[in-house]
Amino acid sequence: MTSMTRRGVLAGAVASAAAVGLAGTAAALPPATIAARRKFFGSRNVDPRTGRVRADRVVISWFGCTSYAVAFAGRVMLLDAWVPRGAHSGYVPTTVAEVAALRPFAIFIGHGHFDHARDAGDLARLSGATVVGTAEHCAQAARQAGAPIRTRAVGAESDPYGTHRRFRARKLRVSAIRHPHSAIKAPDVTDPHAPLVPLPDLSTNLAHPPSLCDLLDTVGHAGDAEGGVLLYQFRFRGFRLLWHDSVGPLIEDAPTLPALIRSLPRSDVHLGAVQGFGQLTNGMRDVRSYVQAARAPLFVPGHHDDWGVPVVSTQAGGYRAALEAELARIPAADRPRLRWMEDPAHYLRPRRLTFRL
Repeated sequence: MTSMTRRGVLAGAVASAAAVGLAGTAAALPPATIAARRKFFGSRNVDPRTGRVRADRVVISWFGCTSYAVAFAGRVMLLDAWVPRGAHSGYVPTTVAEVAALRPFAIFIGHGHFDHARDAGDLARLSGATVVGTAEHCAQAARQAGAPIRTRAVGAESDPYGTHRRFRARKLRVSAIRHPHSAIKAPDVTDPHAPLVPLPDLSTNLAHPPSLCDLLDTVGHAGDAEGGVLLYQFRFRGFRLLWHDSVGPLIEDAPTLPALIRSLPRSDVHLGAVQGFGQLTNGMRDVRSYVQAARAPLFVPGHHDDWGVPVVSTQAGGYRAALEAELARIPAADRPRLRWMEDPAHYLRPRRLTFRL
């Protein structure tokens, strides 16, 4: 077991299911939910009789792009809502139905593009979860669901960058901050970077060819609107998790936003997108802007896996050297540790991202 000051990343779970620390008298959840939660969050973190997740842990399970299932103090929620498919099928070892079986209480949307929010409506309809995002995200999810779903709008796409909304979700305190989507900008001559264009890799597509249904579904949603981009911080019992699913050019488009992010209580874990259009002219510069503003001791990259078509996406290894070199530009005293996530090896691997409360 390694530690992060008072809190720690668990190298493994405790030895006995009896130590799960859940009320044995709680009503049991359906067998499909128990099975899904044990798969996503680890058998030693989930009561095999009730399906309750232990309340003294934050367990994060990555299922592609910037989509995560999170058990935060026993409360299950989703960050983004897409099981990657379309250019390939079966690469990520889960399905929309299985994710819905987790019975999340909420689905937090970072932005509305298909690779982040395509499944929000279906997941909300199947699970009863509340979709949380801008008014545009909520409306899009409702249209996709084709049936009444619960939504909670926190602002709108028209909000200026830096708009900061605070609210509670169950017992979690949440901050949602409007920030820019990734974008190509002119090369930054004050901080020059080589363009980052990972080489195309067809291996995923060849090993996991797309089904016609998945291909048509993705094509049909390729034009889904952004609807605004939100960065979230979740807080409970002194533990703070920061997450964003796009990495915008803060230097040009939102120069005051790093100070706003720094004004938040310091996050313990930072889940952040690293792929973006900005990499084509400024490499990983924009990623460093977010990492330095977040000040978290642990950074976990996302949106760097083989989620889409070649040229647009590749396996995570294509980003590692550039990301490590960019983080090395941060002074050692302020530099976070990198918890590297590799696809497909680290999909649904909760032991890699399990933390004490």
